[in-house]
Amino acid sequence: METEQPKPPHEGLKKGLYVIPTMFTAANVGMGFLAILSSMRGFQIALNDPVGASHYFNSAAIAIGLAILFDTLDGRVARMTRTATEIGVQFDSLADVLTFGIAPIALMYSWSFGLVFKEGTQEHALGVFLLFMYLMCGAFRLARFNLQATRPRVLLEGTPKLDKKNFVGLPIPPAAGLLASIVHFAPMPLSGYGEGTPRYLSFLMMILIAVLGVLMVSTLRYTSFKTFGSGRRNLYIFLLIAATGMAIWLYSEYVLLIISGIYVSHGVIWYVLSLLKPGQRTQTSEAEG
Repeated sequence: METEQPKPPHEGLKKGLYVIPTMFTAANVGMGFLAILSSMRGFQIALNDPVGASHYFNSAAIAIGLAILFDTLDGRVARMTRTATEIGVQFDSLADVLTFGIAPIALMYSWSFGLVFKEGTQEHALGVFLLFMYLMCGAFRLARFNLQATRPRVLLEGTPKLDKKNFVGLPIPPAAGLLASIVHFAPMPLSGYGEGTPRYLSFLMMILIAVLGVLMVSTLRYTSFKTFGSGRRNLYIFLLIAATGMAIWLYSEYVLLIISGIYVSHGVIWYVLSLLKPGQRTQTSEAEG
């Protein structure tokens, strides 16, 4: 008669650790779901009640911001507990398509294009096209990241090598975060700013969305912060995080917009500075060739 082998005392605990990153990813999905619902509700009442619509648009922007926090935590928890799995990577990417791809599109359309431009006009069609391209660029960016993460070797000649300290191209969460921070800064629907101003602001948003799409599919380097907090200066990092958290609590409209704007632009600034350095020009041209 065969007897069952006793299980190691920590085996059940180890299996339970795999659930924690998935819970953060599920929270990410939940925030994206709520952001879409809030955007739809805001669009529904924007013409009759702009002030009430601004509340829903702000809620959608906050939901996207919280989703960025959950998306950051699930990766860090998975690395800290060594519970990263292949299905977790795929689940996280699907969640990002919803929360940082579709949800910002719903928010931008409801807050800006759908209210300012009449359906059937060229401006309305251009806005819908740019939103679609933003989604496609974000999905391509996520697919490329998954490919580099699972197969870090160079697949084709000229493909950038995997660098844990930097991302290749603008990640989709900061792109969505910049759009959400703009709405959080000014949640009033653009249609409520008079007659000529809404069209001007909507065209500026079109330009920004197009730029974000290009940056996501580019090969510019963006800091990943994966090694952030792993050095000897943990005390200073803790103080910096505490100060940033308090600043966000007190002045979230300004601080979040500044942080997201700096992150989105720092990849472009690094690239321009590398071109200005004589020693970096050759390396840059070889990497792009």
